[in-house]
Amino acid sequence: MSTNKKTSEGAARPRKSAHKSKAVVKGKAVKLLSGGNPQIAMAAGDAPVQAYIAAMPDWKSGVGRRLDALIERHVPEVCKAVKWNSPFYGIEGQGWFLGFHVFTRYVKVSFFRGTSLQPVPPGGKSEEARWIDIHENDFDEAQLASWIKQAAARPGWGKV
Repeated sequence: MSTNKKTSEGAARPRKSAHKSKAVVKGKAVKLLSGGNPQIAMAAGDAPVQAYIAAMPDWKSGVGRRLDALIERHVPEVCKAVKWNSPFYGIEGQGWFLGFHVFTRYVKVSFFRGTSLQPVPPGGKSEEARWIDIHENDFDEAQLASWIKQAAARPGWGKV
């Protein structure tokens, strides 16, 4: 609900509404959560991941498309799902090895067993997970491909 406040001069001015941003994917509105992260229902398969990528705002959708293509190229047997408003990638019987999430100024790519990768991705303080924040125009395809191949070759996290 929007109400008016009075300015110091006594004139009413409209209060800013508290609505969330929306993206449109295939004619349907997708709510963008904090930082522009698309709210996509939990589901397995390529379709929800592609809906998430399509709803990523601005330059971030290009990062999402490049990541998805890179993963498919180097891990042809990859399984995909959207969980907790983030795309997950894994191998059946091995678990999830990677997920990514949209933030205001970057896309965070998390390797769930990242401490076993060489070199170890720079972000993170958890026991095993490590990540990298991809900002606009800093997509290091060669390094990401190396980490993706290494991560997919190791046991992952959870059950695919």
